[in-house]
Amino acid sequence: MQTIENVINEISKVGHPAIDYSLLKLGIVKDVELADDSVILTFAFPFPGIPIADRLISSVQEPVEALGLKLEYIVKIMNEEEKATFLQLEGEAWKGL
Repeated sequence: MQTIENVINEISKVGHPAIDYSLLKLGIVKDVELADDSVILTFAFPFPGIPIADRLISSVQEPVEALGLKLEYIVKIMNEEEKATFLQLEGEAWKGL
């Protein structure tokens, strides 16, 4: 049986393809919970219609499934404070696509 620490450790290795930080550090992945055989989390995007949203979700789904778990998630838009933090981190670590 997996622990929440194992799950967070694996998810924390998932980086953003254009920003040299993990999705957790950027605040895109949040509210990670473990329930039975599923990981439940929130994807928070800075703007609606992010073109790589599906790619980011898949990049988290792969390590979750490798742990033998299912991914369940909700998608939301960041609030202004979260967005400001994301944009600051993006500016620090932008590497391009």
